[in-house]
Parts: sequence; C-alpha cells; structure tokens
Amino acid sequence: MTATAAAFSDSTSPVVDIEATRRRLSARQAEAVATLVRAAEEETEEVGYAGLTVRGVAKRAGVAPATAYTYFSSKDHLLAEVFWRRMEALDPVDTDESVPMAARIEQTVRDMIPFAAERPALIDACTVAMISPSPDVAHLRDRIGALTHRRLTAAVGPDVDPLVVRVLEASYSGALLAAGTGHRSFLDIPVFLAEAATLLVDGASSHNTPVQSTPQKRTPVQSTPANGDRR
Repeated sequence: MTATAAAFSDSTSPVVDIEATRRRLSARQAEAVATLVRAAEEETEEVGYAGLTVRGVAKRAGVAPATAYTYFSSKDHLLAEVFWRRMEALDPVDTDESVPMAARIEQTVRDMIPFAAERPALIDACTVAMISPSPDVAHLRDRIGALTHRRLTAAVGPDVDPLVVRVLEASYSGALLAAGTGHRSFLDIPVFLAEAATLLVDGASSHNTPVQSTPQKRTPVQSTPANGDRR
C-alpha cells in the first residue's frame, strides 16, 4: 500500500463489508470511497462522461490521485460504483397485488433509474460505463444484473412465467443501451417495460390499451460517445 493510501487506513477501525470496490474496507476507507463516489456524481454533471477522469474526481474529493486509484481502476469502475450504490439503496419493491402488474413494473423500473430526470448526464455516463470490458466493472455489472432480476421478479408477481422476467431483463438492458447512446429517452423506459410486460402476459390484444402512466417532466438526453476516454 502506498503512503498516500495508508493515510486512509486505520487498523483500529471496524471493518465494513463493502465489496463493491476491490476489498473489505475499514470505516475510514469506506468514507474515503463514499467521498469519491459523491465527487464523481458532481464532476460528471459538470464535464460529462468524455471529460471525466479519476484524477479530476480525486481533486474534487480532496484526495491524492494515488488514493483514488487504490479503490477504483478507471472512471468506468467509479461510475459503475455510483450506479450500484443507487440501486442498492432503493426501497423494497411494492408487491401489492391490488395494484395492476403494469403499474408495479412501471414504478419498479422508474425507481431503478431515479436520477434520469434530475441528472441526465449522470445516468448517461453510468450507462456508457456499464458496457466496459473491465473486470472491475463486470463484477459490479453482475451484481446490478442480479438485483435487477430480483426486483423485476418481485414486481411481476409469483404466478407469472419466469421467462417473462428474462425477456423484461433483456428489454430493460436494451432500452438502457439505446438511451445511453441517445436513441431514446431514459424517461420512456418505465412505460416501455410496463407495456412489454402487459403484452407478454396478456397477449397481443391487450396492447391496444395503452398503459396509464404518471406524467413525467422530460429532460433532453445528451448523448455521450461510447468510445470516449476511459481514464
């Protein structure tokens, strides 16, 4: 461990089980990581994916670049951590069966992209980062995928063919990618998934009745080149 990284090490602190970075962290180290994550969100809003660097985030967070690289191997790793923490902090899915399945799906998906309306540059950058081949990103992507599966399964309900959830997962991933590359709005995804679920469960005849959704303020999505700098 470098001298800079050691500054955040505290052998007397209790160990906090946060495996989203690359190892178990002490309470002081976990706070350093949380500070970097918050700084990454702010930095991304200002400079977007293309302008984001780990060094820039470290400067904003008030830590040395060497410290930031102790926890995050790249900006994609850092953005994947941002997305994972947002997902992990969500409230449990509402499984009230008195609520129509389409409405449950719509709300569940809306919850999974909670900053789409308020912070479009952030969700845009996170989506681009998530397709990185980096092993660190792949680890978080697997966790996010597993959590997405559990949330969609809960929203669909216990009596629906599991294949429906698999198709919805693929639809959700494809819709995120399309939005991340500027081909659709993130704000359209919840209704799109709700309509897809209705079509899968109730058949084509049900598609003639549009899903009733809560009006959302639309914020133009700024597309970010997928081949941008991944420093």
